[in-house]
Amino acid sequence: MSTFGKRITAIRKDKGLSQGDLAKQIGTMGVVLGRYERDEVKPSIEVAAKIAQALGVSLDYLVGNSEVLLDKDLIKRITEIQQLSEADRQGIFFALDGLLRDAKARKAYA
Repeated sequence: MSTFGKRITAIRKDKGLSQGDLAKQIGTMGVVLGRYERDEVKPSIEVAAKIAQALGVSLDYLVGNSEVLLDKDLIKRITEIQQLSEADRQGIFFALDGLLRDAKARKAYA
């Protein structure tokens, strides 16, 4: 299981950011971020939220409450769907379910 620090490191590297780049975005120093990445210390909830926001991922993913990496664009879409009327949400889910079923069928027969 990935730790908080390992997840930060993996996402940061995947996005092509140095420790210094990410540290600057969250208002700290690279050496402090390095300690987070090595799991030597845990940040405050406020700092952890800043890290998640800077990396464009959910805080749940960073802290290990979810194994699903949701990027901020997907989270934005989900939030927009939640704000729609029940009828609109049901229509979107109906269409999405059909698209997912088709994609799974294509994958199964590929």
